[in-house]
Amino acid sequence: MLRSTKIVATLGPASSDADVLEQMFLAGVDVVRLNFSHGTTEDHIKRAALVRETALKVGRTVGIMADLQGPKIRIGKFKDGRITLADGDLFTLDAERTLGDQDGVGLDYKELPRDSRIGDLLLLDDGRIVFEVLDVRGSVVHCRVVHGGELSNNKGINRKGGGLTAPALTAKDMEDIRTASAIKVDYLAVSFPKSSADMYMARQLQRAANGDALLIAKIERAEAVEPKTLEDIMSASDGIMVARGDLAVEVGDASVPALQKRMIRMARELNKLTITATQMMESMISSPIPTRAEVSDVANAVLDGTDAVMLSAETASGKYPVKVVEAMDRICIEAEQTQPVTLDQEFLNRRFNRVDQSIAMAALFTAYHLKVNAIAALTESGSTALWMSRLNCGVPIYALTSKASTRYRATLFRDTYPLMMRYVGDSREELLAEAEQVLVSNGVVKDGDLIVLTIGEPIGAAGGTNTMKIVRVGDHRKQRGR
Repeated sequence: MLRSTKIVATLGPASSDADVLEQMFLAGVDVVRLNFSHGTTEDHIKRAALVRETALKVGRTVGIMADLQGPKIRIGKFKDGRITLADGDLFTLDAERTLGDQDGVGLDYKELPRDSRIGDLLLLDDGRIVFEVLDVRGSVVHCRVVHGGELSNNKGINRKGGGLTAPALTAKDMEDIRTASAIKVDYLAVSFPKSSADMYMARQLQRAANGDALLIAKIERAEAVEPKTLEDIMSASDGIMVARGDLAVEVGDASVPALQKRMIRMARELNKLTITATQMMESMISSPIPTRAEVSDVANAVLDGTDAVMLSAETASGKYPVKVVEAMDRICIEAEQTQPVTLDQEFLNRRFNRVDQSIAMAALFTAYHLKVNAIAALTESGSTALWMSRLNCGVPIYALTSKASTRYRATLFRDTYPLMMRYVGDSREELLAEAEQVLVSNGVVKDGDLIVLTIGEPIGAAGGTNTMKIVRVGDHRKQRGR
């Protein structure tokens, strides 16, 4: 059974072996994530090459996403590697300190004293440790421990409510954008954007490096979820990642489920992609089966309409990288079977100002009411297939393209399955016959099935979809036989 929701898997030590990667692809991975927070440039280049080689071997189309590290908002190191803090202890965060001890620690993020105010709550190690700011003097932030525990080297820092001024793109990120462009990744994820300006800068840097990946904004700052800011960031991006880890620390964990639903809904309305991420199957790092709560979490993201669900440490360093993909695959399929198709209602609030977008919507409406077997979008840029994938009509969408870059981009579109085809001749009828043959040869349809095809003229021009045709498979061969 076809799975509509795509699976993104992070590569790491547990999933860099060719045999394991092959099993993961066969289990259902659609996109791999290269986490630029870890590993060297050479590591990423080798993994990208291995992904392409393995995907070719197993006959699957697998996209590649580069995930930038972003600003390192972290404490420094301790003399002994770690300390234990009790509630009520006094502690300092000092931008000029080198090694830490029981009384204080240095900062990788040197601007923290400038960003901090008396009364602020600082959350360390994903909120496991909480400090209240008592005073700021020069390079030193004086704190009282609200929630203590073990604190070790280089743990992250967030301020409750957001407001840290660290820029989204660091010097390392700029170099990594050049690396990602060189290895021709399909998606580029930008960490901690605060505004649309961060995304515009990332796009300019990518263009300067001759890259053309689709940009994904990771929504993980409190500032980024303000309605106007969120819409601006989405407008400057090709999609978003609901990065629930840092976001939960900044806005509070109880706020995240509603924010997730709002972000996915807004993204679909704006024709943007969504990836839901962080701790989706966390227990499977060390367990061969997920918890019931994790099953519900993945299923709810599917029902919300996310394009993809993402695995992080589960596949990067976990014990069961193949089993976790298999588990996520079956959860997604089961959730999708219960999802009602309400296309007519979704059309009520839609406006179409472009010819190609109107053709895409007409194809969905026709496919839904005629109960056709497949929609085939002949697309150069992938835009027609993307627009179709924003609404659920209950019919699979096949993105037929002659461009390899479009084929790999479409790996993240919900309900969409990319296939390569040759553009033969200048005749629309020849091209439609070729498209039908591609669908038949891939086992998508058979003689007698109904399909809806969309195509643009002049043939081969991006952004020119202007024709929809309803075809019964095999009819043109019968007509030629007469």
